[in-house]
Amino acid sequence: MGTPEGIPTPLTEAGLTGLAALRAEPGRAVVALDFDGVLAPIVADPDSARAHPGVVPALRRLAPLLDAVVVVTGRPAGLAAEYGGFTGVPGLEHLTILGHYGAERWDAQTGEVHAPADHPGVAALRAELPRALERAGAAEGTWIEDKGRALAVHTRRTADPDGTLAALDAPLRELAARHGLAVEPGRMVLELRPPGVDKGAALTAFLEERKAAAVLYIGDDLGDVAAYDAVEDLRAAGRPGVLGYSAPTTGEPPLAALAERADLVVPGPPGVVALLEALSAVLASRP
Repeated sequence: MGTPEGIPTPLTEAGLTGLAALRAEPGRAVVALDFDGVLAPIVADPDSARAHPGVVPALRRLAPLLDAVVVVTGRPAGLAAEYGGFTGVPGLEHLTILGHYGAERWDAQTGEVHAPADHPGVAALRAELPRALERAGAAEGTWIEDKGRALAVHTRRTADPDGTLAALDAPLRELAARHGLAVEPGRMVLELRPPGVDKGAALTAFLEERKAAAVLYIGDDLGDVAAYDAVEDLRAAGRPGVLGYSAPTTGEPPLAALAERADLVVPGPPGVVALLEALSAVLASRP
């Protein structure tokens, strides 16, 4: 079901209230989006991920109608800007990317990335992780993605991705703790990164900076749970918000941690693009 304008109808009263607030005052609203699984299809090799071709045209229409659009991702901010096709695009001046869960920031107006110094534990982990995976008996196909400020261990290419992930969970958590790092689980991946940074903290800080009156957040994976929590905290404090879930279209089961909490559900990046297009059409037609 959807509204006459093509926007999916939120399934909850809180979602209906959040959408109404966004529509009433778009100039004080923020649309926040994960990258992988939301703007870009999930692929076996993260380096080959690119935003859905409809993303940039949709955001060019939507962003000028809002206070801001922010992409909140575990990827490096500059890399997300490159893979999204966002660099140097007119109409995206209201776009910001919070990369590495908020540790990095890229602003479309300047095209610059701002970031603090690297956590020393990441460099130590980088040297030790391959040997640690050997000792843990990691299955063939397990591989490491170096994100610069974090390291991710992927199991998607193994014969038993979920079993391999479960077997590696304890040894990787022990290894991360020795280097003062945290472990963030995701779909067939364990990410080892500095503690104290997550999408919830990044989103909350950005919304406070913008003094946003309403927010729509769309995520797809376990890393987005913290952002969901942040939106629900804001709603409890009287600030309207909408929780969107980009559901997998590849036959994988929905992620219960998000699907059961979402106000609205769309089918992967194509559904996200359709939602952004419908929202921009509605906002552009306001008197």
